Amino acid sequence: MALELAELRRSVDVGNAKTQGQLQLLVQRGDQTDRKVDSHETRLDQLERKVYIAIGAGSLLGTLGGYLVPLVSR
Repeated sequence: MALELAELRRSVDVGNAKTQGQLQLLVQRGDQTDRKVDSHETRLDQLERKVYIAIGAGSLLGTLGGYLVPLVSR
């Protein structure tokens, strides 16, 4: 009886160790995914700023061009 209980306990301990290892792996992968998402969000924010600057510059140049064309064509 004691031998069977010891074997059962060992089986439970082995199963628990496997489960703990798998859980640690999932946590590590989740952390890696979080870092990638944060990196992508940062890059997207930088890209959006550049697009807004380009739109603003295009609008300014278009307005300036519309103002200067009549002056140059006189």
